[in-house]
Amino acid sequence: MSDAIKHECGLAVVRLRKPLEYYAEKYGTPLWGFYRLFLLMEKQHNRGQDGAGVGAVKLNMPAGSPYIFRQRSIKTNSLDRIFRSLMRDYDSRVKSGDIHPEFIDTLKENFDFGAELLLGHLRYGTSGGYSQKACHPYFRKSNWPMRNLLLAGNFNMTNTSDLNERLISRGQHPVFGTDTQTILEEVGYHLDEEHNRLFRHFRDDEGLGGQDNSEKISQELDPARVLRESSQDWDGGYSIGGLIGNGDMFVVRDPWGIRPLYALVDDEVIAYASERAPLMTVFQKTAEEVREVEPGSIEVVKYDGTHSVERIRENKTVSPCSFERIYFSRGNDVEIYAERKQLGAALVPKILSAIGNDLEKTVFSYIPNTSEVAYYGLMQGLRKHRRSEVKSAIVERMRAGTLTEDCLDELITSNWPRSEKVANKDIKLRTFISQEKGRGEMVSHVYDISYGSVNVGETLVCLDDSIVRGTTLKRSIIKILSRLKPSRIFIASTAPQIRYPDCYGIDMSELGNFIAFQAMVELLKDNGKSDLLEQVYQACVKQRDSGAAEMKNHVQSLYDCFSDDQLSLKISELVTPVIPEWDGEVRVIYQSIESLHESLPNNGGDWYFTGNFPTPGGYRALNQAYINYFEKRSGRSY
Repeated sequence: MSDAIKHECGLAVVRLRKPLEYYAEKYGTPLWGFYRLFLLMEKQHNRGQDGAGVGAVKLNMPAGSPYIFRQRSIKTNSLDRIFRSLMRDYDSRVKSGDIHPEFIDTLKENFDFGAELLLGHLRYGTSGGYSQKACHPYFRKSNWPMRNLLLAGNFNMTNTSDLNERLISRGQHPVFGTDTQTILEEVGYHLDEEHNRLFRHFRDDEGLGGQDNSEKISQELDPARVLRESSQDWDGGYSIGGLIGNGDMFVVRDPWGIRPLYALVDDEVIAYASERAPLMTVFQKTAEEVREVEPGSIEVVKYDGTHSVERIRENKTVSPCSFERIYFSRGNDVEIYAERKQLGAALVPKILSAIGNDLEKTVFSYIPNTSEVAYYGLMQGLRKHRRSEVKSAIVERMRAGTLTEDCLDELITSNWPRSEKVANKDIKLRTFISQEKGRGEMVSHVYDISYGSVNVGETLVCLDDSIVRGTTLKRSIIKILSRLKPSRIFIASTAPQIRYPDCYGIDMSELGNFIAFQAMVELLKDNGKSDLLEQVYQACVKQRDSGAAEMKNHVQSLYDCFSDDQLSLKISELVTPVIPEWDGEVRVIYQSIESLHESLPNNGGDWYFTGNFPTPGGYRALNQAYINYFEKRSGRSY
């Protein structure tokens, strides 16, 4: 994605099912679980670089001993900083004699993360600012172990204000900030209720007191019941992990399956992550041994290691985020790798049409690096197409009796797809420059080109994952590529036109920033239909106070005025910069919705392309986004 956007967070959970002595004997270290947590987080580093946090709960700690811990950081290389800090503490305590690794009791007493339950989070800040207090895990403290809660997740709720109102109606005083705090307090409230119900039952009905009562509560505490009560009105995409102070653990996934979550369960460990490949790599498992957590379900691991799965939300139309497959998740997952290649191959007909099937004078490449896998699929598709052409030509000449060695050589070698590495990313520049002019000049140096990779007058086709705002294309990439002096620069996007905001975890909520929306507005002006913008605004204002379930997508009527090709041509105009020394053509080619669904058969979440939001809150967010645009107000719409 040439336009940098902030997006999904990364979740990692590790629950050891054996005593720490087992891992020390089998793997040579009692910190085996702690190292697995770090590796799971490192393998998902692509999912969050604004901050990191880890949490831990120790089992069977004596009264008076700490048993629940948390550490967070928002500094540069936060994940590395956290683990280096913790390992320095561990090494210093081993050196001082406080910890003897062969005696597990000394580890549990003197090292915070010598624990059986471990929770990790990598954050991309889409809300709540960038302070450390916005980093997960969030911590709800109590003297009662069963009411202590560490919570972390990859999620955005569209109805946070409604959820806060519910807290207020109970007499609580929520501090408005992030939806994470709201979810923490909601789960904490029901956790308190469940604890109090059990406490009174065992005290009054069974006559238990003190530690006997506490132990009985711990046995009977039902996290599934707590989350069922807490989550019924959550509107959004979420994958959430929680550690309870008594040693219970849970993960929960939204009923639409918007946010991803994968599970590994064996007799040594139970682990969860936002992506499948990290679990496979870190625990040396096959794809078949790592499964997807079912949408709308909760998976619970009790303090004794008992694992259970239960549905807590009613069935919904499952709409997994297609952007996960196109861009966000790492491409080394076996399914994602194949899907991205198919996305590239699916563009072959459109690209061939655009270049007039003139492969002889066309060079193919990709930018940025995240589109590399799709590029392999594109090149395979082009070669397959060319082989088919050659085969047909050979068969035709054979039938006509005109096949000779010379013409055979010409057929095989001519018009063959040519690939080059035309752009190289040297560094990732920080956007700390305050003046727009200076920032633009710096960004123009993020990529350098391979001089001589394209001959003057040839067509250059560059593959991109997706195009959101188009600003990077116009301000830097097209200018950089134009130095090669091609006659035409075609940018082919593996994703369709991004027309609508996202409210489930991706930081792209302002309609006016989308190049597709800008193109639509310009086309309305060109065709004397600007009055439709106000008509849609009035329709949005009229339904603003309606319930989320009653909202309609009025913005779609604006896009319906034009074909996909008309919008693509206007987008091409808008991203074409003024380059005095180059007067070539720029064209943007988009994936079709049909090809997207064929390439991603199991991940149909496409609301940013089609406006078909999976939850009622999505339509409310879109409605407010359009009102914000028309009233020239910036900021999130949910």
